[in-house]
Amino acid sequence: MQINVSQLLKESIGATREYRVDEPADIIGDGNKYNVAGDCRLLRTDRSILATCSLKTEVALICCRCLCRFRYPLEIRFEEEFLPTLDILSGTPLPPPEESHAFTIDEHHTLDLSEAVRQYALMSVPMKELCDEDCAGICQSCGKNLNQGKCDCPAPEIDHRWSALTKLQ
Repeated sequence: MQINVSQLLKESIGATREYRVDEPADIIGDGNKYNVAGDCRLLRTDRSILATCSLKTEVALICCRCLCRFRYPLEIRFEEEFLPTLDILSGTPLPPPEESHAFTIDEHHTLDLSEAVRQYALMSVPMKELCDEDCAGICQSCGKNLNQGKCDCPAPEIDHRWSALTKLQ
């Protein structure tokens, strides 16, 4: 997800470019490459390039209830500033950005969206990964996936001290 922005850096403030992204990337750090597709708009500002992207992908997750793999669609939207490391006209190095986490444009005037996409994708993955909101999970005794039907395990005994709660249904 690399874009050469040398010509955009030479243009006046307010100049824009539209780019279509459609390529595989390891966006959640699991070693698998997922196809990321969408649009990015690059805007020349007085000191940087402002990237506004709207991307879509699907990632493979493991359900935290039934432990089955499932595909989860992600919608990744972000707006980030990318600061140049070299002056485009003179080629002299620019002072490093004050923010240690700032995104930069490398010495070849290439803007790499990969890290921004990875960070925003990780924030889009749900904290509780469920294949379905009504996932029944697995049996605590035998481990059968309860989404595929009931297991043959006997019903657990209810502690008599909690028996009054069964009447609240």
